[in-house]
Amino acid sequence: MAEKQKKSVLVVGGGAVGAIAALNLEIGGLATVTVVLRSNFKAVNEGGYFIESCDHGILKGWKPSFVRNEVPDISAEKLNPYDYIILTTKNIPDIPPSISSLISPALPPNNTHTTLVLIQNGLNIERPFLKSHPSTAVLSGVSLIGSAETAPSIIVQDDKDRLLIGPFSNPSLDPSTSSAKAQEFVEMYGRGGKTECVYSENVLRDRWRKLVYNACLNPICAITGLDTGRIRLADQGIEGIVRPAMREIVEAAKARGVELEEGVVGTMIEIDPLDIYLSPSMLADVRKGNFIEHENLLGEPLREGLAAGVSMPTLTVIYNICRTIQWRTREARGFVEIPPKRKAAE
Repeated sequence: MAEKQKKSVLVVGGGAVGAIAALNLEIGGLATVTVVLRSNFKAVNEGGYFIESCDHGILKGWKPSFVRNEVPDISAEKLNPYDYIILTTKNIPDIPPSISSLISPALPPNNTHTTLVLIQNGLNIERPFLKSHPSTAVLSGVSLIGSAETAPSIIVQDDKDRLLIGPFSNPSLDPSTSSAKAQEFVEMYGRGGKTECVYSENVLRDRWRKLVYNACLNPICAITGLDTGRIRLADQGIEGIVRPAMREIVEAAKARGVELEEGVVGTMIEIDPLDIYLSPSMLADVRKGNFIEHENLLGEPLREGLAAGVSMPTLTVIYNICRTIQWRTREARGFVEIPPKRKAAE
């Protein structure tokens, strides 16, 4: 039997999630991977990744097939279209440039060949692409991995890679087309046998379920400065803030036709062992002075719930605090011009 031709895959974002995704795809033998890097490009390009992984063991100097510091311009470089483009970058729509414009050199608006895979958090993340690339199949990737880039090119994966893949609904495409692409991707990603990658027929439910954690515990930790262990130890941290916020997400999901399992709030509160004192991604970003992913993680489910008539007082306050934190970072980065301080009267 003839060997299957490898698929060409472009991974945009080679941090904690993107590096492991590229590794899984390469070791499966069904893909040739190009990774686009930014802050860690020099380190990876010169020395490769150092990966300490519960799935893969210790890898020193590992590299995907190709490493780039910008998204390839397939027209200018006369490259064939990629079979798959995977986005694993943070999704911050309130800070330019937009993700759709970022990948436009590799994904023309009239694309019909390339399948886009969004391994990103949040709700309604596919909508900008359905507008800008209506003929492109877009897949949802919900990642449940525990992985961090502790320094440029240094990846520590301490929890197994579990990935749920399914098609986003696209009114411009036959659903069977997107479904077939999703199942092909699942085979390609899981072929190496080091990960759990499964096809999901209900990607909307997958995303709402993860939001019980990401729209609540993630920003609450960022605002309070407490990790997931300490927020559970703090007076009224869980009962006064986290649990009410999570219940609001469950009710918003229900109002939008997504029924989450009973007990999901308790599961998400305790999903991280208390004594690992995990700092969620938004808390890590605040500590580093980075922009936060509050719009898709918190703003979108909040807007969906409010539009459906759900009372969401806890999440409304949390969202507005997050917007204020984002403003603070915008000012620090020179995105905001404020009036000069008035001199004291002599």
